[in-house]
Amino acid sequence: MDVVLKLRELRRLRGLSQKDVARLSGVGEKTISSFETGDRAGSLKLSQLAKLLAIYGVTEERFFSRAIEELFDPDAISRRSREEQLVAGLLDLPADARKALLERFELMLDSALTVRGPASPSIRLAAPRAPARARHASAA
Repeated sequence: MDVVLKLRELRRLRGLSQKDVARLSGVGEKTISSFETGDRAGSLKLSQLAKLLAIYGVTEERFFSRAIEELFDPDAISRRSREEQLVAGLLDLPADARKALLERFELMLDSALTVRGPASPSIRLAAPRAPARARHASAA
């Protein structure tokens, strides 16, 4: 996704008009319009971009990362909401059922990571876990 689309979609996502952004940022309304249409995207100054991103609540690092594109990707939104629903359902369970499911999930994660191999990006939980054999030995 290019800079022009990101700027326009961030403004829309925040529910702001070009006039609102101009008033809040000090960047001219016509200038904002020309950036969003691509007419003057090549002349966008870093100071202007910083002002716009501050209004949108986005850092420069995040703006130029692929993560920002997830804000506009309906599939990413549905995946995230499904994950949030699963976590909420997990938290509603009694402690013993939650613990049992978490242990099974850890085993599935370990298996998936083993299949992917060390060169692939890995998923890690917040706290390091003991190897599966050690966990089972301590549970016995």
